[in-house]
Parts: sequence; structure tokens; C-alpha cells
Amino acid sequence: MAEDFLASYARGMGAKPAIIDDRPGEPVRSFSYAELHRYSDHVASALHRRGVRPGDKVMWCGANSIKLLAFTHAARKAGCVAVPLNYRLSAEEAGYVVENSDSVFAWVDAEYAGLFAAIAPGIPRLRTVVVFDGDAEQGQLTEAELLDGVPVEPPPVEAGTGATMIYTSGTTGKPKGAVRTNSAASGTQQAQALLELIGYGPGDVYLTTGPLYHSGPGGFAGIAAVLGNTVVLQHHFDAEDWLRLVQTYEVSSTFSAPTPIRRVCTLPDEVFARYDVSSMEIMIANAAPWSYALKELYLDRFPEESLWEVYGSTEMGVNTVLAPPDQRRKPGSCGRAAPYTEIALFDDEGNRVTEPNQPGELFVKASSVFDTYYKAQEKYESEQRGDFHTVGDIAYFDDEGFYFICDRKKDMIISGGMNIYPAEIESALEHHPEIFEAAVFGIPSEEWGESVHAVVVTNDGSDLDGEAVMAYAREHLASYKVPRSIDFMAELPKTGSGKLLKRELRKPYWDGHESGVL
Repeated sequence: MAEDFLASYARGMGAKPAIIDDRPGEPVRSFSYAELHRYSDHVASALHRRGVRPGDKVMWCGANSIKLLAFTHAARKAGCVAVPLNYRLSAEEAGYVVENSDSVFAWVDAEYAGLFAAIAPGIPRLRTVVVFDGDAEQGQLTEAELLDGVPVEPPPVEAGTGATMIYTSGTTGKPKGAVRTNSAASGTQQAQALLELIGYGPGDVYLTTGPLYHSGPGGFAGIAAVLGNTVVLQHHFDAEDWLRLVQTYEVSSTFSAPTPIRRVCTLPDEVFARYDVSSMEIMIANAAPWSYALKELYLDRFPEESLWEVYGSTEMGVNTVLAPPDQRRKPGSCGRAAPYTEIALFDDEGNRVTEPNQPGELFVKASSVFDTYYKAQEKYESEQRGDFHTVGDIAYFDDEGFYFICDRKKDMIISGGMNIYPAEIESALEHHPEIFEAAVFGIPSEEWGESVHAVVVTNDGSDLDGEAVMAYAREHLASYKVPRSIDFMAELPKTGSGKLLKRELRKPYWDGHESGVL
């Protein structure tokens, strides 16, 4: 049986901090590599004692914390499929994900014990809910009860056999689980070449900028562990506290959506000047396009050679890389193809685009591409062309082979780094008894990149207003999906065949912008 990498690190550098959980006003909590290895073995053995077997789905939910991150290692050691749950979801949304995933076990921060108490009774397959860092509710176990009487020993499972399944929202209205084996995240020739290109090493200190349930912050935290780095957790994002953590732990790498970094870089000069950020060597810009104006703000505050931009997705991993020397030289570009990655653009007739500056739908062939959508193989296959896969972005390349994302074939909105699919919101709104139909799309936002906008057609005789629509949306949707602005129309523009012309609705808001995405 192959040795788990944590076992090797526990033996060779057991005292090195593996995870640091530092929250203002609270004692710092940490796990050394020896402690992380021991604790994750203990939890993995407890999972096995509870009847959880390799291949079973195990859910985890909570804000960034030491026990949450440690559980992802326990799930891997137990050979399970780890399924993060976005804690910002409504009970209705969370219940769907838990049930659809077929999760048999849930590891839950006490802050969300009430959420699981509400949804678990309707999901018979979810046999065990364990609450950590606080009190459990009726029918749930505490962490102490789970571990009581369980020996600290490795579970009888081949190391590295676990997998992940991250739910991404879908254009058909319901989220879908993107299944990926652990080898795709950390062990392939492609991944190793990418890490070498960017310059990651064993001495890095990684800071989580954003929630671990997001594939970016969580994925790079996993990579940091594989490299033997120290991972510093920020429980909830705060711009000045983020600077404190960078200085205190001499953070050298992080991954960030544009919104958190915009908040850091727009802090008053006198606040920013209190902190030393010279240790930052690798800033991965992703989750949503960073505007050139934001990049300039960042480069004025941080080391010039630290900024790397990557284009990718939960489904396809990292597909392009824009290196520091090209940040100012290639404004608007997301870079060249990543190592061991082949990119192809196809036009609307299905022909491959071979000339520069001609847009086409971007397809990728690489080992980083996920395995399938859980219970939706037909959806997975519909996004393929032979060995190539797409998430529906439209791009072009210039005469140097640099790619530029210029539009989305699908209706996805990226707001504050979160992927939002209008079909989910439209479906929720159209359940309102006074709404005939709704169209939802993204409009430009300086702070968020895009904000959610809805156009609503009400039934005859309705006096529904925007505030009432937003209040209804808040009852059924996560807060970040609730429309920030609403218009009313007598009817929506459509083709003769009845297809909604959403581009006509979007056009007035995006006129004057070089690209249809921000």
C-alpha cells in the first residue's frame, strides 16, 4: 500500500506548521504536520467505523477553519468523495445538493448545525451528521462522540484513492456535481509543470483568500499541502486583517477573485502602509477576470513579479497562464495555453478557428479536465468535441498566441468571483404567483465585476414592485444570487420561434465596453 504524503511529511518535518487558523481576538489554533497526519487518520478511521466506505460521498460545510480543512484530508485517506457545501445556500438549495450528491455523512461547523437539522430529516441516505467546534442538535453527533473509542490508525484504504465533487450551478436551473479524481489535482505531469512554471516550492506560505468550498481557494490549499507548505486560514474575509496575516506569517502565495483584492488595494494609504507585503511572491488572479485597472492597482501596491493570471474553471482546471512580464504588455489577455494543455476554438458552424483575432467557443484537452457530472453524463457529453471540453466561453487569440475571453456563450454571471447561473434565479422568480416570466443577466459593476439584474413580466393586475421581488428571491436563493436591480416590462423580446433574445436586454448595459464580460 502506497504511503500517504502526510505520513511522509509527519516523519520528515513533523513540527512544521501545516495549518494555522488565526482569527482576530481569539487564540491562534494550528496543526503541525505530525498533528494533521494523526488527526486526519483518527477521523478517517472513525468514518470507517461508521460504515463509510471508499467511494461514498461525504459532505463538509462551514467557514474556513482548521477542522474543516483537516477533514478534507481525512476524507481523502478514507477513499471518499469529498463534497463541499456552500454555506451561503438557502435551506432549499442546500437540501437539493445534499440529496442529489447521495452523501451518507456530513461534517458540519456548529454555526450550520441548524441548517442540517432542518434538511437532514428529509434525506434518509444521509446517515450521520457530525458537528465540530460547538454543540450538536438533536439527531446529530459531536466530534467528540464520533471519535470516542476509535483508535488513531490509518484506515484500511489505499492512499490517494479519494476524489472530490464540487457543485457548479447549471444553465438548466439545478447545480451539478463535477467529479474529479485527486490525481488530476496534484499528481499529473501537467500539474507539476504548471507549479514549476509559476515557481511554487516547499517553503511557500499559502493564505486562503476566499472560502474553501470554492474550487480555487480550496484547490490551491490542497496543492499547498501536497508541496508541504504552511496554509494560513482567514475565517471570513476582511481587507485589513488579510494584510495583517500576510505580514505576520510572511505569506508568499495566494489565489484571489478580483473583489477581495480590490478591497485590499483601495484601503486608505495610511492603513496599507502599516503592513509589509514584500513577502508576496505568487498572486494567482482568477475566479473572474481581473480588469486592467485592478491589475494596475495591485502592481502599485505589491511586488511587480508576483502577479500571475490563470484562466480555468471547476470543470477544466487551469487552462491558460499570463506571466508577470506580460501583465502590462497584454491588457485584457488571460495568457497562453498552460503546460500540456491544448486549446481549440470553434465557430458557430463547428469549424476550427485557425486565424488570429477571430472569436470562437473555447475548448480544452488536458488531464486537468474533470471526469463527469454526477448523474448528468449526457450534460458532460454535450459539452465535448472529441477529446475537447468546453464551459461555453468565447475567446480569440492574437498573433503571439495570447488568448482573450470576450463573451460567454452561456448566460453565466460572475459576481465577486462566484459563478451564478440565471436559470436558477429565473426558475425561483417564476414560482411567484404574480410573475409571468423573468429574464436574469449580468450588468457591469465596478466593485463586483458583474451584478445580477432581472427583468420581470408580471401577470395582469399585479402591483408587484422591485422590493417585493427581491424579498421573495431572498427566501429561496443564496444572498449572492438575489437580483441587485429589477426592471419591469410588458413582454420580453423573443424570436419568431419564441426564443428569448437576452442579448437585446443586455446590450444597453454593455455598450461602451470592449468585452461582454468583466
